[in-house]
Amino acid sequence: MTDETALITGCSSGIGHATARYLADDGWTVYATSRNEDDLTDLAEAGCRTDELDVTSGEDIDRVVDRILDDEHTLDVLVNNAGYGQYGPVEDVPTDRVHAQFDVNVYGPHRLTRAVLPHMRDAGSGTIVNVSSVAGRVASPGGGVYSASKFALEAMSDALRAEVEEFGVDVVLVEPGPVETDFNGRVRDELDDTEYRSEYQWVYDIVEDGSLVAGGAPIAVTPERVAETIHDAISVSDPEARYPVGRVAQYMLYSRFLPDKLRDVGYRLLRKVS
Repeated sequence: MTDETALITGCSSGIGHATARYLADDGWTVYATSRNEDDLTDLAEAGCRTDELDVTSGEDIDRVVDRILDDEHTLDVLVNNAGYGQYGPVEDVPTDRVHAQFDVNVYGPHRLTRAVLPHMRDAGSGTIVNVSSVAGRVASPGGGVYSASKFALEAMSDALRAEVEEFGVDVVLVEPGPVETDFNGRVRDELDDTEYRSEYQWVYDIVEDGSLVAGGAPIAVTPERVAETIHDAISVSDPEARYPVGRVAQYMLYSRFLPDKLRDVGYRLLRKVS
């Protein structure tokens, strides 16, 4: 059991929902947030405090952080989980969709980090968990914009980790591979926002094929597995900088050390067989 307080974003489903429930069951005071608070009814019944929070809104962030500090006088853990994946060939993704992707996946965690760090710094302790992805270390055709946002989140986290270490604040990256979520439906929604060009049909085929198997394939990990990893990371005094989740994530991270030309050969093979 613990008397610590955590703020978690993106709790309507998936990793955020599982993490909120996991920490609440372990005795944490959990503030579970989502763009629509109505999606959090079962978490409220499970003992979480709930609130509406759009990570693109500075006003929402200030209001929620102020509420937590007024109620609890402490904020020990921030889990930046809210995010989504914009898929499609780089040329086909309109710039406004790139901006929207970064607004949620990069600027959102940055806004929240800036809101909670003054308190954590004054308290001399705290942990910021940024939920990234294996795509934040390895980019593939059709996922360039999503990967770019996660690459940026990883870079920001690496710099921040060194900047706040002396204040007793830890910064952790959690990097899942495929997760059992509604990946298929979300990918199709984001593909609808691209400017389709037939020259990239092979890229669309790869993304569509991946969306059909990723969420429900045997290689996928459960949201609860990711939640357990987050719990483990925030429960130790000296956490690792990165926590890959699942074998796929571990194997794909190793592929970063392959020569670029060798990875490009693999992509050419994908293009030929698609």
